[in-house]
Amino acid sequence: MFAQHNTTELINEAETRCNNKNYEVCYSLALQYALGGKIVRQDKFKAVELYQKACNLEHQISCGLLADSYFKGDGVLQDKFKAVELHQIACDRNSVMSCVDLATIYANGNGVRQDLFKAVELYQKACNRKWPSACFYLGVMYFDGEGVRQDKFKSVELYQIACNGNYEDGCVNLGNMYFFGEGVRQDKLKALNLFGKACDLKSELGCKKYAMLKNKYVK
Repeated sequence: MFAQHNTTELINEAETRCNNKNYEVCYSLALQYALGGKIVRQDKFKAVELYQKACNLEHQISCGLLADSYFKGDGVLQDKFKAVELHQIACDRNSVMSCVDLATIYANGNGVRQDLFKAVELYQKACNRKWPSACFYLGVMYFDGEGVRQDKFKSVELYQIACNGNYEDGCVNLGNMYFFGEGVRQDKLKALNLFGKACDLKSELGCKKYAMLKNKYVK
């Protein structure tokens, strides 16, 4: 959008289009200010202003990024309650990322009163959309029996979805389930293959577990 043109003119044009309620331009310009570089000097306060404009125009990703800014105090005074409010708005608009972030906030009680039942509900919503990390964290909650009745069979199912989505921690945990025979029939060769996949996905833990087992189970 910004390449190969006079920068000042492009920025002015983008500002005008943003002010004319083009949320995509507001969002793109916000990213430029958030990251900084050759186009504009980094200005996180300006980025927050533009995220707010795009969020007001119901751009869910901008609402989520604005929430992140409030949560971290990045370009705006830190306000975790505001962050929760914005993530809820974005999640209600089907932003899976905001649902996951909000679930994690409730699970940890960071900025809100801890609510494991709410966390489970939000992870489930995101997992239903096949978001691998959400399925993984939901699997952990079923394994530990936090916010939901313990169900290791359900954990296996959820870790499998996460691993199928190339979420490396899902593959590691699923490998552990097969290795120890928890929620599934014990199968150490299957566990080895899952640790190998996790290693291929750049999981340091997966690589360590694969290295420990391969001499025993690879002929």
